[in-house]
Amino acid sequence: MKKIYYTFLGLLIGFSIMAQSGRIVGRVIDTSDNQPLTGANIRITGSSGTSTDSNGAFSIPCNGSTEITVTYVGYRSYTVRIENCDQDLTIKLTPTNQLLDEVEITTTSNPNRSLLYLPTAITKLGGLEMQRGTGLFMDDAINANVPGVYMTRRAVSSGQQFNIRGYGSGVGFRGANNNFDGQGYKVYLNGIPVTDAEGITVMDDIDFGSIGNVEVIKGPAGSLYGLAIAGAVNLETKKAESGQNSISQSALIGNYGLSRFTTQVQLGADRSSILVNYGRQHSDGFMPHNESDKNFFNFIGDFTPNEKQKISTYLAYTNSYDERAGELTITQFETGDFSGNARYIKNDAHSEVVGFRAGVSHTYKFSNQVKNTTAVFGSGITNNASSAGGWTDKSPFNYGFRSTLNMNFDLNGATLSGIAGIEAQRQQALSLGYGMVTNQDDPNGYNVIGAMRSNQATTTSTGSYFTEWTLSLPSDISFTAGLGFSTMDIDLMNRTYDAANDKAGERYQVTYKNMASPHFALNKVFNSQLSAYASYSKGYKAPVSGNIVISATGELNTGLKPEEGDQFEIGTKGSLLDSRFNYQLALFSTEFKNKMTSVAVPLDANTTAYTYIANGGGQINKGLEIAANYELYKSSTGFFSKVGSFANLTYSDFTYKNFSYQSLSGGVPTTAEYDGNDVAGVSPVVANVGIDAYAQNGLYGNLNFQYRDGMPITSDGANQSAGYRLWNTKVGYHSKLSSHFDMDLYFGVNNILGEKYYYMIFVNQLNDAYIPAPKKANYFGGIQLKYIF
Repeated sequence: MKKIYYTFLGLLIGFSIMAQSGRIVGRVIDTSDNQPLTGANIRITGSSGTSTDSNGAFSIPCNGSTEITVTYVGYRSYTVRIENCDQDLTIKLTPTNQLLDEVEITTTSNPNRSLLYLPTAITKLGGLEMQRGTGLFMDDAINANVPGVYMTRRAVSSGQQFNIRGYGSGVGFRGANNNFDGQGYKVYLNGIPVTDAEGITVMDDIDFGSIGNVEVIKGPAGSLYGLAIAGAVNLETKKAESGQNSISQSALIGNYGLSRFTTQVQLGADRSSILVNYGRQHSDGFMPHNESDKNFFNFIGDFTPNEKQKISTYLAYTNSYDERAGELTITQFETGDFSGNARYIKNDAHSEVVGFRAGVSHTYKFSNQVKNTTAVFGSGITNNASSAGGWTDKSPFNYGFRSTLNMNFDLNGATLSGIAGIEAQRQQALSLGYGMVTNQDDPNGYNVIGAMRSNQATTTSTGSYFTEWTLSLPSDISFTAGLGFSTMDIDLMNRTYDAANDKAGERYQVTYKNMASPHFALNKVFNSQLSAYASYSKGYKAPVSGNIVISATGELNTGLKPEEGDQFEIGTKGSLLDSRFNYQLALFSTEFKNKMTSVAVPLDANTTAYTYIANGGGQINKGLEIAANYELYKSSTGFFSKVGSFANLTYSDFTYKNFSYQSLSGGVPTTAEYDGNDVAGVSPVVANVGIDAYAQNGLYGNLNFQYRDGMPITSDGANQSAGYRLWNTKVGYHSKLSSHFDMDLYFGVNNILGEKYYYMIFVNQLNDAYIPAPKKANYFGGIQLKYIF
C-alpha cells in the first residue's frame, strides 16, 4: 500500500512540475507610443536571461512562480511576479526622466515621490549624468547638471567641496569664505551622514566611481536634516541588479598617468542584493607634486526577510594619498606657469586619509500607514596633512544614529502624511599641529615636522529633532509644514602649554541650542503634468571647534553666534509635449545673518600678528535656476533609437549686507565695509547644454558645453577671475556578446579645445588663489567586461 501511495505521490509531483514548466512569451513596448523596444534585457531569477528582438518580442523558459525583470537603457526597470508559465505578456516601459522622475533616496513627508509633488528645488542625477565623463570625480556631473551648485576640488582627487546657492563655507583670511573644509551643508551616503558632528564634511575617502545616484536639495533644510543652512546632498552607491549574479572587471586609462581598475561582484536574488566593489585609482597629476593614489573597498547589502522588513548594510574602507601642489598666484595662472607653490612643495604638502565607514539600517512596516527606519553608523579616520602653514594630525571617531517614523492617513478625500525623527551624532577627535623646519640631513629636500604648536582634544555632540507633515487635498493641492530643532555641544580641551606665561591650556564648553528651523510650503499640480509651488525655510550653521581656539595664541574665542539663513522660493515643474519636454524653474531669495568674518590684531605698525573669527554681517542671495531636457528623436527601426538634449541656466545676484572685515593699515586696525558688493566666489551666469544619442546597434555618445562667467575672488571686488568655456565629449559601444557576456567600450575628451580654467579658487586669499585644471585636452578611455551567471 505504501508503495502505491508513494508512486501516486511521485506522479502528482511530476505532473505538477510538468504543468508548471513552459515558456513565457511577450513583447516589450514604450508606454507612451506603444513602439517595440529592441534589445531590452529580460531576466528571471536563476536564468541566464534573454533580449527582445526587432519587434520587441521575447521568449524565456519558466519553471513555476517566479519574478521577471525587464531593463532597457533610458527606461525605468520593470519587475512582475509570474504565477503560471505559458503566459503571453505585454510589458510597457516608462522612459526615465531625471528631472521629474520618482525620488528614491530623499527624506520627505509627501508619499507621492514624483518631483512634481515636492515643493522645493531638488535635482536628481542617475547613471546617465554620472557617466557622461570619466565617472571618477563627480564634480563634472554636478557642475554640468545641477543649476545653482558648484563642486570644487583642491587636488586631483581630494579636498572636494560644494557651494550651494552661493553659500561659501566658514571664513577665510580676508573675508567670508573658508577654502579648507566643507561647512553649511549635510552630505549622506546610503543614508549615513558623511558630515560629522561638528558640521564639517570631508569627502577624500568617498569612492565617487561607485556612486549611482545623487540628489541635491538646495536651500535651508533644517526641518529634515538638522544643521543644513545651505542644503543637503544624498549619495547612493550602485547596487546589484535584481535576479542577476555577475562579476565584472573594468579598466580606465587617461593622460597624466590616470588609471582606474575596478573589480565588482553582484549577487541579486529575490530577497537579497549584495555588491562587493574594489577599486584602485592612480594619477601622476598634471603639475609637479600632484600625484594621487587611492584604494577603495565597498560592501553593500540589502536583505528583505519578509514583506514587513528590510535591512540595508554598508561598509567601506579607504586608503587615500593626494599630493598638493598648492595654489598658484594670479600671475602664475594667467601666464600658464603651473610649476606650483614653492612653500607647499617644500613642506611636502599632501592629504592622507585612512579610514572606514559603516552603517546598518532597518525598516519595519507596522501597517500600510506607519513604518519606521532606523540606522546606526560609525566612521573612524586617521588623517595627516601638510600645507604651506605646517603639519596637522587628526584622528576623529564619529558615530550616531538616525531614526524616522513615516505616517500616512486617509482623511476621506484628503490624506495627511508625515515624518518624525531624530538624528544624533557624537565625535571624539584629537588634533595636533606642528610647524615644519629644514631637514638638516637633507637641506635641499622636503622640510620635516618641527615643534608642536597646538594640541586640541574635542568632543562634539549634535542632536536634531524634526517633523514635517503634508496635507494633500483634492485637486492636487498640498500644504507642507515642518519644524526641526538642533543643538550642538562642544567640549574643547586646549592642551597646549603657554610657556611664556607659565599657563596650562584652557578648557571650553559651549552649547548652541534652540536652533529652530521651520518650513512651510504650498504646492499645486495641474493635470499631472505641471506644478507650481511657494515655500519658506530656515536653517543654521553653528561655529566649529576651529573657530573657538585662536591658534596663534591658544586663547579661547568666546561669544560666537550660529549663522542663520532664511529662504523664500517660488517655482514650477512640468512634463509637457507628451512628456518629451521636462523642466524645473526656481526663483529664490535667501538672507544669511551673523556670517563669520576675520578681525585683525596688530603686532607692530606694519604687521598683523594674527586674526580671529567674529560674526561680521550678512548676505542677500537672489537667484534664478532653470533645468530642462527634451527628447529630440525616438525610433524602434531607425539607426538611432533615442536622441535627447539637456540644458540648464543659473543667474545669481548675491550681495553682502552690513558686512565688514578688519585688517591692518599703518599699524591701525581698519574696518573694510563690503555692504552692497558682489559675493566673492560666485559666477553671475552659468550655463550648460548637451546632447545624448543612442543607436540600435549599441553605439552611444554625448557632447556637452559649459559656460562659467567670471567672478570676484575677493570680497572688496578688486580682483576678478576670467570666465571659461568647456567642450566635453564621450563615445562608446555597449554590446551583449552572448547570453552571459556584456561589454562596454568607450573613449572621451574633456576640455576639447584646451581652454584655461580652474578646479577651485581660494577666495579672499591673495597672493595665492588658483587650483588650476589641466591646460590641455584631457583624454580617457576604458572597457568594462561583465560575466552574468
